Formats: sequence, structure tokens, C-alpha cells
Amino acid sequence: MSGADAAPVRPGPVSWSRYGDRALRIRVPDADHALACARIVAERGRPLVDDVVPGARTVLVLARPGVDLAAVQQLVPGVGELEAAVAASSTAAEIEVVVPTVYDGPDLAEVAALTGLSEDDVVAAHTGRPWRVAFVGFAPGFGYLTGGDPRLQVPRRAEPRTRVPAGSVALAGEYAGVYPRASPGGWRLLGRTDLVLFDLDRDPAALLTPGTLVRFEAV
Repeated sequence: MSGADAAPVRPGPVSWSRYGDRALRIRVPDADHALACARIVAERGRPLVDDVVPGARTVLVLARPGVDLAAVQQLVPGVGELEAAVAASSTAAEIEVVVPTVYDGPDLAEVAALTGLSEDDVVAAHTGRPWRVAFVGFAPGFGYLTGGDPRLQVPRRAEPRTRVPAGSVALAGEYAGVYPRASPGGWRLLGRTDLVLFDLDRDPAALLTPGTLVRFEAV
């Protein structure tokens, strides 16, 4: 059965569908629920699953070869259990990464204009509260950060840049992010950091993993 023609098995805040022959896709309300769900499934599913990947509102669970997906479905938490995990995660101690940032990005003035803030206020808002890695994607080591000051929600650029330098600190929609390597991109650039986000010689290679708290520090 393919992911395109599969129907969800359970209605409501937590539902799932088969995604190919070895995977299950779980749908949840938001990124916080996705992180909590991924933790639960990963902890209880070690003998059964190869990988658990949280997204913005989904969790992809890849079963080990030969494992019946019916057994993987039993790993999916109920609504009450998931809500309790989300509440607990808000107070749980988590890994924290500090990102020293030079706020001289080419889009800083435009972000200020879009938000109605001064440039100094944009920096203060960006550094004023911790962000959290909701999920990773786009490029190895690129974390989508949520939980920042809601005043900083700005649209992507109408025309993406053909090259964004590695270490660029950026905003798009409700997310913040740091480009781990030079690549095309349409996010609005606030500044830059020398922090190495992805290094194959490091274990783990990615500095920002789902659930990690991220604090930006102006330097």
C-alpha cells in the first residue's frame, strides 16, 4: 500500500496511515505533539523500528525489515498519554545550544520594517527567549526552530537567493534556522554565526537535533 492511497486508521488528534510497506505516518496537531510522539515511539519501539523522524505535524516511523506494521501501530500513544507527554516536555531538562550571532544580515532592516520593530528590537526579540528544534530537513543539520517571539513571523522572500552563505541565521514564517552550508534559500537573513552546525567527524554529526533548545546570543 502506498502513502498516497492509504486511509488513516484512527480519527481525532492522533491518527496514522501506512506509508509504503515498512513505514507508518502518524498525524498530530503540531510540532510539540510531533516531538512528544516521536520520543514515546522511539523509547518503546527499539526492538521494532529502525528510525523515527518528527516533522511539523507528522511522525514517520520506519519499521525494521520483517516487522509487521500492526505491531508498530501498537506503539502509537493515545490522546491522553500524548497530552501528558507534551505537558511534561515543557518542564523537562533538555540539551541547550548557544548560537553566538553577529546581527548584520542583509534582511535585518526589511524584517524590522515588516514587523514594525526597530532593528535593535528585532535582535532583542530574536535573542530574548529560547527556540526549540521542532524537526530537521532541507539540508543535513538544518533545524526548524519554533517557540520564538511571535512578532518575528515574516514571510519568505519573494525571490530566493541563489546562494546563502553557511552560518546564516534566518527567519521564515513561524520558524528560525541556521544554514549549515552554503545553498540556495528564500529565508530572511538576520545575521551570521561561526558555529559549525554539521560535521561528519562529530558524533552526532548534527549539532541541532529535534528537541534541542537553542539560544541566540548577540556578539
